[in-house]
Amino acid sequence: MKIENRKAHHEYSILQTFVCGIVLQGSEVKSLRAGKGNISDAYCYVSKGEVWMKGSHISKFESDRFTNHEEKRERKLLLNRREIRKIEQELQVQGITLVPLKIFSNEHNLLKLEIGICKGKKLYDKRNDIKDRDNKRELDRIKKSY
Repeated sequence: MKIENRKAHHEYSILQTFVCGIVLQGSEVKSLRAGKGNISDAYCYVSKGEVWMKGSHISKFESDRFTNHEEKRERKLLLNRREIRKIEQELQVQGITLVPLKIFSNEHNLLKLEIGICKGKKLYDKRNDIKDRDNKRELDRIKKSY
């Protein structure tokens, strides 16, 4: 089970990543394990020494009728105090933002979120990335033929 924010890799240059826990309700965990989540429009922010994720969408769990969750609520992220301070310092620089990259299960079957300190790409950066990817694909194709 892995939910990725593929748009983030195209729109941003990722400078540094952190892995953190998420405060979730039971029906949210069940939905995420079924792969019914979306973090492509989500972003993170720091408020009063806590990190929050806003804009993520986790679909309601079909079998859970009474204790279902709100689909687009803000979710608290669990990080160390030292990591939160470091993120706050990085976010003071103009053009730097905090973006969720992927939700995954770790070896203990706990849901974790990978967030990244990112800087927005310019249009020419995106074109260069596409060109490099195409060149690499072409080289791989040539290597396989020999």
